[in-house]
Amino acid sequence: MEFKHLILKIERELQNPLPGRPVQLLMSSIQRVRELFNSNHEKLAVQSSVLILLYPGIDEPQFVVTQRPTYDGIHSGQISLPGGRFETTDKDLMYTALRETEEEIGVNSQRIRIIGKLTELYIPPSNYVVFPYVGYLDEIPDFIRDPKEVEAIIEVALSKLMNADNRKERNILVRGMEILAPCYIIDDVTIWGATAMILSEFREVVGRAIDQA
Repeated sequence: MEFKHLILKIERELQNPLPGRPVQLLMSSIQRVRELFNSNHEKLAVQSSVLILLYPGIDEPQFVVTQRPTYDGIHSGQISLPGGRFETTDKDLMYTALRETEEEIGVNSQRIRIIGKLTELYIPPSNYVVFPYVGYLDEIPDFIRDPKEVEAIIEVALSKLMNADNRKERNILVRGMEILAPCYIIDDVTIWGATAMILSEFREVVGRAIDQA
């Protein structure tokens, strides 16, 4: 499918009722489910947003994830989407996602068109609520990594996210405890946790868009 045609289909599907939490939870560990349902702090959570950035790629549509640097924190080394916390100088959460994307991976935010957003997701360990946006570029971006925030920029073919064979379960060490967690393993990159939950809903939206007559 031609890239722009696919984008139009995804944009149309994002205007329909979203798959929501049930589809997010398909990529959640039992421990995360317990944390979500036992938590009562969501209304006091720090607001943040992320961006799923689509672009044509050389052969097929791509999006980008990043690897966080290693540091003394709960998200050290994890795979994430570009984004970050809302700042008082941001006019809204969409602006936050665009600003953080430009800061982290060097993509000019003025060239990105936002086509919709997904269901927000609360992350109990960090007490963040994340608002995911979906946007696109008409061209392959020239990435510039911010070494303070990003260890590596990883380009992912959309078709590999859509491939059900890339959904696995793995034992993952989390805060000193090993848990069995669903994840996407794409080109030896393991995507799990909140990022996998967000991409689970995005995957469902893309699947519905492709199935449109």
